Amino acid sequence: MRILVALGTRPEAIKLAPVVLALRARGAEPRVATTGQQEALAAEALAAFGLAPDVALDAPPAARGLSESVAAMLRGLAGVIAEASPGAVVVQGDTASCFAAAFAAFHAGVPVAHVEAGLRSRDLGNPFPEEGYRVAVDGIARWLFAPTAGAAANLSAEEARGARVLVTGNTGVDALLAMRAQVAAERCPVEVPEGRRLVVATLHRRESFGAVLAGLAEALAAIAARPDVVLALPLHPNPAACAPLRARLSGLPRVVLLEALPYPRMVRLLAAASLLLTDSGGLQEEVPALGLPVLVLREVTERPEAVAAGSALLAGTDPARIVALAQALLDDEPRRAAMAVPRFPYGDGQAAVRIAEALLGR
Repeated sequence: MRILVALGTRPEAIKLAPVVLALRARGAEPRVATTGQQEALAAEALAAFGLAPDVALDAPPAARGLSESVAAMLRGLAGVIAEASPGAVVVQGDTASCFAAAFAAFHAGVPVAHVEAGLRSRDLGNPFPEEGYRVAVDGIARWLFAPTAGAAANLSAEEARGARVLVTGNTGVDALLAMRAQVAAERCPVEVPEGRRLVVATLHRRESFGAVLAGLAEALAAIAARPDVVLALPLHPNPAACAPLRARLSGLPRVVLLEALPYPRMVRLLAAASLLLTDSGGLQEEVPALGLPVLVLREVTERPEAVAAGSALLAGTDPARIVALAQALLDDEPRRAAMAVPRFPYGDGQAAVRIAEALLGR
């Protein structure tokens, strides 16, 4: 079976790279198509796994809004699918690229395989637009590769008729474990003086733009005021996400603002950290395996397994609450250490193998 793997963002590249490699290891020759949504970041992430796109579409017109971007990707991917004539199109997650690729395949009558199916926040505004995208893709996919039993239960509750639901684990864990071994001997991207601890933060959610993001920046400034921490903040390339953070945090002592890090360096940074504050979905899945405590800076999460396992706390977006939780964990080492036990609520690192074998009928 000809298989087309379609992706557009760095997280998609990271989570689909293990699937491409697993398919190749079993004799398949999947083609990789990139949508241009995060053109440079996606290519860089693929390269970290020794991969490159077979087809690279031009970047969609993001400045014109989501509808124009999705329409451009739909048109481009329709041509790619027509030329490749795949027997299946593999997509991942909940991005505009995932949505566009799935519906381009659907329009062409090509079966869709959805990696990371079944995640639900039950709130179409959080995260936006991702919750709507993944619900729509799950509705048309033939293969639903659920990362957890909880995600599979969500699909069963929705009566996903005609689709094959398989609990696989999350391919992000596959990628993380492989990359952690690769970068173990490398230096941390941020220098942390003796006696201080590294706190890492990432913020980029669209629903937080504006006043919420300004409040989150204030919370990070308060945490960085502690003399015993170094706060490292890899910045998202979207100006709406990074500009308010630069404006508030640039020049503060013990704050290190970083451009978006290549995936290997990001893994090395996380491996050295004592605490993570993030609104990223992917990082919620990955860092429990590193034993890194997480404060989730979102009002709701579609990834409750990390919270249930004791690796994460849902902090919300209120600055005072975030600061209080971070201070409590940094001041109470036994409490932080209890969260810092490596846990694997999202799989054992073999998700891509299960997906490849299901696609190839083995």
